[in-house]
Amino acid sequence: MPKIKTHQATVKRFTVTKSKKLKHRKPGQDHFNARDTGSEGTKKRRDMTASKAFTKNIKQFIPYNV
Repeated sequence: MPKIKTHQATVKRFTVTKSKKLKHRKPGQDHFNARDTGSEGTKKRRDMTASKAFTKNIKQFIPYNV
């Protein structure tokens, strides 16, 4: 049986926690941040947990990291 290739773009964007949850950065941090309110800027600095439906698809892309 051949090895399954890991999708490298997915590995760079998601990290697997000890309890097998997937963490990722909040999108939209690169530019146009001056117009955001203070609370929006604070929220963008935090990591987010992927939803359960989304997690199922992502785990197929990273078979050896889960």
